[in-house]
Amino acid sequence: MTSVLLEFSMFPTSDECREGSSVSKQVAKIIDVIDKSGVAYQLTPMGTVIEAPSIKVALGIVELAYEQLDCDRVYSSLKFDIRKNCENRLKTKIDSVEKVLNRSVNH
Repeated sequence: MTSVLLEFSMFPTSDECREGSSVSKQVAKIIDVIDKSGVAYQLTPMGTVIEAPSIKVALGIVELAYEQLDCDRVYSSLKFDIRKNCENRLKTKIDSVEKVLNRSVNH
């Protein structure tokens, strides 16, 4: 099994899709489709991390996210961590660091 961790942010930069400096309503549309997709994910203040079984599935989530934004201009940043023979990495990567520290961390 392959585990693809994808950290990404996506938001509109064009004025017609913003409310002042806020993009929360547009980001909420993206989080809604990620949540409904069934992939494991973690929302952070600066982006979202998803765990998918393949690059194809991960990129499909990015495409779904983009389709939620009917805007003239959209910014997105993506980072991948792809590893074979692993799963549940959203949790196990943090567990590994906590084990080394011998304590829980804020996450």
